[in-house]
Amino acid sequence: MTQDTQDQAKASGSLRLRFLLAILLWVTLGIAAIWYSATSVFEAHVEQSYHEELEVHVRELGRLTRIGEDGQLELTRPLSDPRYEVPLSGFYWLVTAPGKRPLKSESMTRGGLDDEVAHSPQITHVVEEGPTGPAITYGFIRQGPNGEEIHFVIATDQSELDRLIDSFNRELTLWLVVLGALLAATGIAMISFGLRPLDQLRRAIARLRRGEADRLEGRYPSEIAPLVNDLNAYVRQSGEMIARARVQAGNMAHSLRTPLAVVTDEAERMAEIPGAQASAKVLLEQTRMMEQQVEYHLARARSAAGVRTPGTVSHLPELLVPILSAMRRLHPDRQFVLAEEDCEGATLPVDPVDLSELLSILLDNAGKWARGEVSISLKCGGDGTFDIRISDDGPGLSDDQIVQAFDIGTRFDPATPGSGLGLAIARDICTAMGASLTLERGVEGLTAHIAFYGLDREA
Repeated sequence: MTQDTQDQAKASGSLRLRFLLAILLWVTLGIAAIWYSATSVFEAHVEQSYHEELEVHVRELGRLTRIGEDGQLELTRPLSDPRYEVPLSGFYWLVTAPGKRPLKSESMTRGGLDDEVAHSPQITHVVEEGPTGPAITYGFIRQGPNGEEIHFVIATDQSELDRLIDSFNRELTLWLVVLGALLAATGIAMISFGLRPLDQLRRAIARLRRGEADRLEGRYPSEIAPLVNDLNAYVRQSGEMIARARVQAGNMAHSLRTPLAVVTDEAERMAEIPGAQASAKVLLEQTRMMEQQVEYHLARARSAAGVRTPGTVSHLPELLVPILSAMRRLHPDRQFVLAEEDCEGATLPVDPVDLSELLSILLDNAGKWARGEVSISLKCGGDGTFDIRISDDGPGLSDDQIVQAFDIGTRFDPATPGSGLGLAIARDICTAMGASLTLERGVEGLTAHIAFYGLDREA
């Protein structure tokens, strides 16, 4: 996977996060609707109950009030609610009549009530300032025995009503928060359970990419099973196409090399004929160019067919053992030293044949130019990176030569064996693998640096 693909995958977001946000939004809206409707209904119900209770009490006050033998107002008995007898309890009453001493509840030890609230035989109510703050006040008037107007007023602090409503709102809020948390936890559990097949599919794909399996394994729900079957069919068809491509590449190599060998032989014969040397030279140059192009494109076709094929994997450093053995026989006067850094049992999801060809090209090239030693270092990164460095202690290259080194047919020393295709083929193999190949100058010699990134090596 290239860096661009990784960035694109990150930008697409998380399906689990989308579901979670949708559930949290729905739970929040539902809880908010329940809270608003419940508090509104409760507030209306409590207010109605308070108003009905005050209306009952003011009527009771009217029934219990009479004109005594001394011509003053008096109650036949206390009101049925004992809170009117507790000082500053928030429950008060008042009875007044012109020319008579007013009656008031024992609770009203300070302040007073406005008897003008009672201005009609019909019960009316207002919210006014009472002895201990704003109060809901009810009142009405009734004619006395001598035609005088008797004012009956009863009141309850607004804070009593607010206290009940606030207490209900706090308890309701607490329970709704607990309910919302439980619903969110249930939603998370449902998301985890519902997306478990996708996690299983992700792990199966990772195993396929690492080469631990040649197909997607496991049982899946009916909604995902067709996708898994299609992917398995695609993997199988890709493997078959790659196998056919390799066979066709080999067949093409044989079919082209034989005619080129015949043409080359004839050109060499022509070179011995007087007067035909110039034509023979042209033919030999062209056939050598054709051989280079055939070798280059065949190598490119083989590498393009095999890299990052599902189900293929390369094991390092085991892959290097036979290659280094061959290099030591090919360059007996050179030392090949392998250094590892946290790479025991490391795997790369690339075709081992192509990786072997890549390493063979670079090691052989380093062996040709080294004075005495070629070093190979492997470094595994925890973020899915893998570095391979092949260094020699040879004469190295200038900056201009490094720029030209990857061109097809480039040879800086005609006396050194080679076709000038190695680095060009190595670069194309790296590109097809999703890796980068760079040449770096050192204190002495040259270093070929292969960098893999975005590899999936999870267990």
